[in-house]
Amino acid sequence: MPYYVTTPIYYVNAQPHLGHAYTTIAADILARHMRQRGEDVFFLTGTDEHGEPVALAAEAQGISPKELADRNAARFEAMMPRLNVTNDFFIRTSDPRHIRRVQEVMQRIHDNGHTYLGTYEGWYCPRCADFKNENEIAEGNTCPIHHIPLLREREENWFFRLSTFQEPLERLYAERPDWVAPEARRNEALSFINSGLRDLSLSRGKFTWGVPVTWDPAHVFYVWFDALLNYYTALSFAREGEDLTDTFWPANFHLIGKDILKFHAVYWPAMLMAAGIELPRHEIVHGYLLLDGEKMSKSLGNVLDPFDVIDRFGTDALRYYCFREVSFGQDGSVSTTGFEQRYESELANDYGNLASRTIAMVNRYREGLVPAVATDAALAAEFDGLPETVAALLDRAEPSQALEEIWQRVRRLNRYVEERAPWKLARDPEAADRLDETLASLIEGVRVVTVLLHPYIPESVEKLLSALDRPSLDYAGAGFAAQGWGTRVSAIEPLFPKTR
Repeated sequence: MPYYVTTPIYYVNAQPHLGHAYTTIAADILARHMRQRGEDVFFLTGTDEHGEPVALAAEAQGISPKELADRNAARFEAMMPRLNVTNDFFIRTSDPRHIRRVQEVMQRIHDNGHTYLGTYEGWYCPRCADFKNENEIAEGNTCPIHHIPLLREREENWFFRLSTFQEPLERLYAERPDWVAPEARRNEALSFINSGLRDLSLSRGKFTWGVPVTWDPAHVFYVWFDALLNYYTALSFAREGEDLTDTFWPANFHLIGKDILKFHAVYWPAMLMAAGIELPRHEIVHGYLLLDGEKMSKSLGNVLDPFDVIDRFGTDALRYYCFREVSFGQDGSVSTTGFEQRYESELANDYGNLASRTIAMVNRYREGLVPAVATDAALAAEFDGLPETVAALLDRAEPSQALEEIWQRVRRLNRYVEERAPWKLARDPEAADRLDETLASLIEGVRVVTVLLHPYIPESVEKLLSALDRPSLDYAGAGFAAQGWGTRVSAIEPLFPKTR
């Protein structure tokens, strides 16, 4: 079945930070998992290059918006292989192919009677590129996200008749209760709708850095109309010579941060309804990564550089930490101290040491051959249904919860080593059969958790499965086998070397 997952597209007014890596890795986890299950996957990410925040950042640096976009888009694109991310396409909204498709869809919305010319006056945050409602204004008439004073703006704009979609949106939320998740975010979006929708500025007349409005070239489209459409436009040109829209649209999952909930959960479905385009299946909203109690934000200057973490600990360690430390969907604090603790206690000790000592015992006691005997039925029973549970959680875009299910079995295997004490069994000739069962069961348990961990720590998984001589990532083979495989294992360097 086709499976389409997207990240938000990232503003190019500064370079990437850990918050961008977080959402991107989440989408990659889902994409890799679904490929393991044999699905036809398309994974999209990219950069949002128009709008006032980019123009202002470029002006501050004395360069053109296009120069700034080219410079920072390259940094975001370079981040993808560093994160070991398997995106199928990287869209840039300055791409002429995207611009043409935006104009086609927006012209359709205009032709359908959903626009009009008017004058807007209200409080505006230039960093959010957003006009704020009264209930979105913080103390001191400031932006609650960026903590900067809001600007009073008055200008002639084209408007989108958002108010006419009040009832259709209420019906959408009633008929599809899982359309926005988690529930707290769904309730937040629904509360915004229920408070009464007002028509929305569709264009800006004061700026030129944007997509020109086809029916009024003196205006450019308000950046959110341009940006949101990337999820739809990219499919028409992402693969040379093909239009993938009919194959992959509607998207299975848009992954977004809670700061852009209103745009995705209210404006976006109304736009699609106005254009006569089918809505995506799910919007999954994650919380903030907090540093010193504040949302990590380049404009606030409180960011962790993912490249620094990768240089010291490796990409897999970063990928694991992001979904172990903070439950996806919730706010959570991150720190270098917390990272080091997770690395040492869980990756190096729980998992890395389990793999190394299990392989070492097979080499020491059975000359590297995994005993081809029945595995421990009692241990196998503790793995019953694990692949199905993990799949069900990832089908709901709950990567942290799925990882916890896997890690419970990693810890169970460590306890099994201590319970069975293979080093003692090896000294007792009459315990040879029990030692064979123990080693076969441990190898099989390590293989199972490793296959399931592939979306999270793919580089380490591939190394370990190769050492087990069982390289397949096929999800259909992720169940705990009743028989040892009789394969020959190879010694392996520590997957997560101690750093101290």
